[in-house]
Amino acid sequence: MTALKEFERLETVGLWRSGPEAQRREVGVSFGKATLVLSDSAGQALTHWSLAAVHRVNPGNLPALFSPDGTEAETIELADTDMIDAIEKVQRSIDRARPRPGRLRWLLLTASFATVGYLGLWWLPDALVNHATTVVPQVKRADIGQELQTRVIRLTGQPCAEPFGAVALSKLNARILPSGDHTLLVLRSGPETTRVLPGGTIAMGRKTIEDHDDPAVPAGYAIAAAASAASNDPLRQMLEATGTWSTVQLLTTGQIASETLDAYAEYLLLRSDPPASTAALLETFKTAEVSSRPYALAKDVTGETTLDLIEADPFYETQTTPLLSDGEWISLQGICETE
Repeated sequence: MTALKEFERLETVGLWRSGPEAQRREVGVSFGKATLVLSDSAGQALTHWSLAAVHRVNPGNLPALFSPDGTEAETIELADTDMIDAIEKVQRSIDRARPRPGRLRWLLLTASFATVGYLGLWWLPDALVNHATTVVPQVKRADIGQELQTRVIRLTGQPCAEPFGAVALSKLNARILPSGDHTLLVLRSGPETTRVLPGGTIAMGRKTIEDHDDPAVPAGYAIAAAASAASNDPLRQMLEATGTWSTVQLLTTGQIASETLDAYAEYLLLRSDPPASTAALLETFKTAEVSSRPYALAKDVTGETTLDLIEADPFYETQTTPLLSDGEWISLQGICETE
């Protein structure tokens, strides 16, 4: 999903509150590719809000109050009517793109019966999953990812969000994954490395940050997760793990049963993301302008199993733009500290 072209250069100012106890602060607000970008006075991105998830807290009232995730813990207050109208126009566009239960059910049932007729008496689960991953739109993937994230949080506790650490995490996110296709989330407990959810969220274990002395290590884990998602569709992984019936449900109703999502959230925390090929991984590091050596040594301190990432490091002898300042790195390492 991309913001409407007429709003690509729309900017204004607003009052941002990063959490329930946080002070409101003036920030710049502008449209990104698929996100609402909040920036400080120096133009440095503080956070990215997915346009698909943004909702208005106080419809019909001014100034308008928007939240990025439905919890209303984080908000932005806007008085600029052009920006308010733009956000709501994008929301209407997203709503029109969402599947309509009756029409979607009919179209997907027709497609499913055609597939069954073609296959005859032999039902091929892999073909069914291929069909589902082709026809399910990005908006629906994001919805599934959000539902799954809610269940993961029930198991791991609320994500780490100490305010200064959250700002540093957002800066790292924008630096290494500038397309806006992925959002970094730090889990308080659970996996030691990363898990990628349908829709683009990369859930990181706190140890990827706290157990290392170089921001290139958590950056490397995030880059590897993005490369994994590009090579191994997270929705496909979920459908393959949850069985044919969940795929049929998705195709016929546009939904996945709550109990199926509950079970998959538990399974997701126990398994690892499938690795991308070394070539694909190195290309992703190159695009992000990040050295692959710190990540390779964090994965294997001897370097024996990650030798290709060390020897073919695209920035071994090249100076790259710093990922974070020393202060920002210290803040990021404290992102899970109690506020």
